[in-house]
Amino acid sequence: MTSRWLPRLWRTATGRLGLVVVAVIAATALLSVFWTPFDPQASSIAERWLPPSWPHLLGTDDTGRDILSLLMAGARTTVFVSVGAGIVATVVGIALAALGALTARWVRETVSVFVDILIAFPVLLIAMMISSVWGGSLWVVIWAVGIGFGVNIARVTRPELRRVQQSDFVVAARASGLTPAQSLTRHLLPNVAPVFIVQLSWSMAVAVLAEAGLSYLGFGASVVEPSWGILLADLQRYIGVHPLSVIWPGLTITITVLALNLLGDGLREATDPTLRHRSAETHTPAVVA
Repeated sequence: MTSRWLPRLWRTATGRLGLVVVAVIAATALLSVFWTPFDPQASSIAERWLPPSWPHLLGTDDTGRDILSLLMAGARTTVFVSVGAGIVATVVGIALAALGALTARWVRETVSVFVDILIAFPVLLIAMMISSVWGGSLWVVIWAVGIGFGVNIARVTRPELRRVQQSDFVVAARASGLTPAQSLTRHLLPNVAPVFIVQLSWSMAVAVLAEAGLSYLGFGASVVEPSWGILLADLQRYIGVHPLSVIWPGLTITITVLALNLLGDGLREATDPTLRHRSAETHTPAVVA
């Protein structure tokens, strides 16, 4: 399946840009496990507030730490949280969508009410409430964002599952002896994949924002863990004196979230045949008699 839609993803401008940026961020996170230009937590009073220059390409902060090394190490935290939240959202979303579309009526209605109740609570508020009880950590962000957006994925995916379930080929497959679980994996989920992928990419983008925001407020990563949100909170106090230093973590967060959204749009266009046909019709020149 990947071999079919990956070339189509690369042909779209948004998908190509999003894929490249996300790949660079993931590679940076992996590289930072083994190497960074400087120790991210090493302070040097003699090197406080150095401007961008060699060897500190993005300058240093108020304690002399290298900002580029801090951003590279923070990419590990970002990738960990976004992937973890994506996995939790996938499991929760598929489970609730399947229960809400393929089970008995009383189960579907119960799941629908449960989903509507959970959607009423913002993801960040849930994370802050959990943090106040269990303490701030990356696992709190992962579970809060994963459950919160898993519910959103279920709400969007459930009607699509119901629609595909009533299709002729699915009815014929069930009549031939296909079990509901086999029908779900072979026919239903592949046909709702475009909708699911867009929602999943958005949940991962919000996971990046949630981690940075909660860490900024003190509810996310601990102070000993590298985080773009913590770095932004540390530097924003000096924005009037050293404004350039605040730009780097804010710009990194913005680019990451934008890239995930662009990648989701590109994946939707690459995997949804209706969008491909519509795009082809749009770019087909009209024949003038």
